[in-house]
Amino acid sequence: MDTDNLVHMANRIGEFFQAMPDREEAALEITQHLHKFWEPRMRRELFAHLDRTGGGELLPLVRQALLAHRNELI
Repeated sequence: MDTDNLVHMANRIGEFFQAMPDREEAALEITQHLHKFWEPRMRRELFAHLDRTGGGELLPLVRQALLAHRNELI
């Protein structure tokens, strides 16, 4: 699986929800989107990448969503 593509797609999702004024609600919306539309192996690969690299290329909001809602996505 192409990790760079997963990061790109996650950031695109984050860009969409970034306009929401409530960051916690935006993070929850990102979490719900990833849970609903990404298959488990895609989510696992994104978390493996986050664990390996710290996820510096992820938007801060996306990284926040992943870290705050990890248990719901794995």
